[in-house]
Amino acid sequence: MNLPLYGVAAEFADATALVHAARRTREAGYTRMDAYTPFPVEGLNEAMAIRTTILPYLILLGGILGGVGGYAFQYWALAVAYPFNVGGRPLHSWPMFIPVTFELTILGASLAAVLGMLALNGLPMPYHPLFNVPRFALASRDRFFLCVMANDPKFDAHQTAEFLAGLGAREVTEVPQ
Repeated sequence: MNLPLYGVAAEFADATALVHAARRTREAGYTRMDAYTPFPVEGLNEAMAIRTTILPYLILLGGILGGVGGYAFQYWALAVAYPFNVGGRPLHSWPMFIPVTFELTILGASLAAVLGMLALNGLPMPYHPLFNVPRFALASRDRFFLCVMANDPKFDAHQTAEFLAGLGAREVTEVPQ
């Protein structure tokens, strides 16, 4: 069975070797790569030149929409659709709207955070091609992996595997799709 390649994965013994390999891989011109580690590694994001995410902007937008929507709904319900004057109070009394507006701002921001995180991470993803690499189970214990994806413009399976092996990788494996 000849499946198309997802990429080439290299296993490294420690975090320092992984950061060094990621930096060298980036300097060699590879742009589509990912690293898998058992714990957060300082300096890895900079070595891979990972861009910042738009998630904070999505959360801000969710909070603003939640707050504005909550306030607008209260205004519409109490001042436009069902006006009910109690004791001569004004129909549009903004201090009364603050608690619900605040709660809906928090709700909108938290829903945007969860849904945005799931969407940006591509979750749920019950299957990943790297699960086919037998030694990848060690990525959650004590090994560090760097995978150069096949959709990288510079990717060539043989040359990429030789390049990663030259960086001191313990093992280099082609990852089928």
